Amino acid sequence: METTAKQHIVLGTGAIGRAIMEELIKRGASVRMVNRSGKMDEIPANIELVAADLYDPARVKDVTQRAQVVYQASQPHYHEWPEKFPPLQKSIIDGLTGSGAKLVIVENTYMYGATNGKPMTENTPHNAHTRKGKVRSELSKAALTAHQAGKVIVAIGRGSDFFGPWGLEQTSMGSRAFYPILNGKSAQQIGLVDIPHTHTFLKDFGRAMVILGEHSEADGQAWHVPNDMPSITQRDMIKMFAEEAGVLAKISSMSKLTMKMVGLFIPEVKEMVEMLYEFDQPFIMDSSKFERTFGMKATPMRDAIRETVAWFKSHPEKKN
Repeated sequence: METTAKQHIVLGTGAIGRAIMEELIKRGASVRMVNRSGKMDEIPANIELVAADLYDPARVKDVTQRAQVVYQASQPHYHEWPEKFPPLQKSIIDGLTGSGAKLVIVENTYMYGATNGKPMTENTPHNAHTRKGKVRSELSKAALTAHQAGKVIVAIGRGSDFFGPWGLEQTSMGSRAFYPILNGKSAQQIGLVDIPHTHTFLKDFGRAMVILGEHSEADGQAWHVPNDMPSITQRDMIKMFAEEAGVLAKISSMSKLTMKMVGLFIPEVKEMVEMLYEFDQPFIMDSSKFERTFGMKATPMRDAIRETVAWFKSHPEKKN
């Protein structure tokens, strides 16, 4: 559908892309979603969905014409990050260069590496020791360099391990944890389940990204999106989910050896092994900079868990 109005373009229709879309809908924005297939489950009637190869800068330029803000929430398969993520993001930046659109980029905290339990802030040095952490650092630095060079206006939002509606197999606190609990089985977790670990509620992630798109003071910087109860443990989250669902909380934790064995058959699990350091020591994300600047507070954890329970109950697990 052609329009002359300024649009908000969301690249990627995964859990975070959807959360951004839902926040934009609340604000009455004109939204175009972009992915490779042109398919998306439960797409709202007033949302435009376009298929595009984002590795082609010309195609990026085409699908983002008349964009006010572009949200970069797309990524290659987890095991393809080193080879495919840098050219993907370069293509997006090249396609937007000179367009006048603002690029708001979704990131995680991999670039910091192990912090020995010290809370992570936006000033924490990049000290990645993993393949994917080094990729994240490279992408983030390249995006800010493009901003400084005047190619495109960039703002970056970083979240921790997320949970919530549509947070499925791509997160530790997703389908491997919550569907088993609802079926009377043990939630599958990784690492030490009784140490603090920040989790980001997906709706808060989406809201924060839209706020970054709205405010010029966000430009040229990275921001940690707000999180409630940054010191909560995996066990506490599972207990809260079980209490809200009215079931018994049971937890099992996969060891590094088990993950390596499973990884022989499932590439995504193999790629998780190098990230286990996040679950062997306190993993705490400080989002006070965002909260002070934009006045946003995260959804209270109990409310976020309640919404997550409702979503998983209304979306039964799909069997392959």
